[in-house]
Amino acid sequence: MTCTNLARPLVIWVLCILTIHLSGCLGTQHAPRYPDNICEIFRENRAWYRSAHASYRRWGIPIPVTMALMHQESKFEAKTKPPRTTCLCIFPGPRPSTAYGYSQALDETWDKYKRSAGNRGADRDDFSDAVDFIGWYCNISHTKCSIAKDDAYNLYLAYHEGHGGFSRKTYRKKAWLRRVAGKVGSRARIYEKQLASCQREFQKRGCCCLWPF
Repeated sequence: MTCTNLARPLVIWVLCILTIHLSGCLGTQHAPRYPDNICEIFRENRAWYRSAHASYRRWGIPIPVTMALMHQESKFEAKTKPPRTTCLCIFPGPRPSTAYGYSQALDETWDKYKRSAGNRGADRDDFSDAVDFIGWYCNISHTKCSIAKDDAYNLYLAYHEGHGGFSRKTYRKKAWLRRVAGKVGSRARIYEKQLASCQREFQKRGCCCLWPF
């Protein structure tokens, strides 16, 4: 067998190893199988922990809070959009808003985030960008609306109503929204307890990539 013939399978083998290696490092973009357990979410998508932790370091919004908001908005589905309205009760109509992706950010708000946060290449269907967006928005809610950074209930109200709407207390006339915010607050507390039991697992593990946890 010639050197060329020997090299070809070796190159294929190396490429396969690199593919597996990078897949493990970069994580996946599909929805987690166990969205109600933050430990299982991060075990399945280890890169998601790094991204969520990076958002926390940058904006100060606890990981359980950003993840609880994302769970409510998209159930961790990358390409989620609001359901279409109907015309004449038969034909599909336009969508009620431009919300899209993990964070369900609107076009205008997302553009503002990209400019303000210096993340001009950000995509709403990229988990890392979306969790950073949630941290960015909630940090503004903390500054503008004096909401504590761990107050998932009110942070969600501001996230849904906008900072102006929250300041005007538009949520007071929306009992359904307050119930949803209550669910987000409860989930954040559950996530907090779960993460306390497993976070060291992600912190102590060295990653196969070029940066630490």
